[in-house]
Amino acid sequence: MMKKRNLLMFPLGGALLFAACGQITEQEQKSGYRIKGDTVYVADHVLNEKIRVSEARLEPYSKEVITSGIVRPIPTRYAYIAPPFAGRVLKSYIQIGQTVRQGTPLFEISSPDFTTAQKEYFQALSSRELARKDLKRKEDLIKNGVSSQKELEEAQNALLVADKEFENASAALKVYQVDNPEEMILGQPLVIRSPISGEVIENNIVTGQYLKDDADPIAIVADLSSIWIAAQVKEKDIRFIASGSSLDIEVAALPGTTIKGNIYHVEEAVDAETRSIQVLSVCDNSQGLLKLGMYTTVHFLSPVMEQVQIPEKALLQGEKDSYVYVRQAPDVFVRRPVEVEVIRNGVAVINRGLQPGDEIISEGGYYLK
Repeated sequence: MMKKRNLLMFPLGGALLFAACGQITEQEQKSGYRIKGDTVYVADHVLNEKIRVSEARLEPYSKEVITSGIVRPIPTRYAYIAPPFAGRVLKSYIQIGQTVRQGTPLFEISSPDFTTAQKEYFQALSSRELARKDLKRKEDLIKNGVSSQKELEEAQNALLVADKEFENASAALKVYQVDNPEEMILGQPLVIRSPISGEVIENNIVTGQYLKDDADPIAIVADLSSIWIAAQVKEKDIRFIASGSSLDIEVAALPGTTIKGNIYHVEEAVDAETRSIQVLSVCDNSQGLLKLGMYTTVHFLSPVMEQVQIPEKALLQGEKDSYVYVRQAPDVFVRRPVEVEVIRNGVAVINRGLQPGDEIISEGGYYLK
C-alpha cells in the first residue's frame, strides 16, 4: 500500500518542480536578464538602455581622520612664577589679564638669601679691587728693585683667586635675575621678573604674605596667541598622520567656526590602554577663541594620495556587504563585493575590490537585483 502511495506522489512532485522551473524561466524572460551564480546576462535592449557603464578611476584623495582633542599651552610660552628663595612679598606690580614683556617686574620680596648674595658680591668686588691694587704696587716695587719676584707671583695668584670669587658671586646674582649688579644697592628687595612675554592668566600674589622657597607658583604668565591641540589618534589611523599636514578644528562653544592648524609632533609610543597615539598640533589663537582645557573635534587630512573612486549610484547593498556589477563582456556583468572607505559628494572611495579601468554599472544596477 505504501509503495503505491509513493508512486502516486512522484508524478505530482515532478509536475510541481517542472511548473516552478517554468515560472523562473518566464520571470527571467520578462525581466530581460538571466542570473547564473554571480554573473548576470542581459538580453533585453530596453534594459540595456537603462544601464549606464563607466570606468573606475584613480583620483586624488585625502583621508579624513576625526578624533577628539584638548587645548593645551605650548610649554615654551607658559611660565609658572615662583620666587627662587624664601621671603616676604613687599609689593605687587601686576593684575590678572595684564600683558607683560620678558623682564617686566611682577613683584618684589624681602629675601635674607638675596641679602646674603648681595653681601658676598660686594665683598668679592672689594677683594678684587684690593688684589688689583696690591699687584700694581708689587709691579712698581719690582721695577725699582725693592720687591722680590716671589712677592710679585703671590700678588698675581691672589688676583686670580679674587677674580674667580667675583665671577662666582656675580653668577649667583643671576639666579635672582640681577642683570646689572654694579648698579645694585645693598639691602634692596628682590624683584621677580617675567621670564617670557605674554598675559597674566593667574595672579595669587598677596602683599605681606611670606613665601617659602618650596612654595607653589603664585602667578602664571602665558602667551596663548598660539596653542597646542593634543589629540588621540587610533593606532590603525596613524599611518594617515604626518608632521606638517593641515587639520581643521571645531569647538562646541563656537558652532559653525572652523580653526586651521598644522601637525607639530607625532609621539613615538602607543598608549597601552587606549591603543592610541598622541598627536600635537599648533594652531593660531591670536583672536583668543580657544581656551585652555577646551575639548575640540579634530579633522586630520592625510597627504593627497591616488585612490579608486566611482559614482555613489554604482554601489548596491547586499545582506553582508556592498557590491558593484563589473562588465566582463558585452551584456555580461559579474557581481563583485567592494570595501568602501568613504562616500563624499556623490562619489565613493574604494579601498578594495576594484582596479583602475574596471568598467562598472554606474546607473541602473538595481534593475539586476
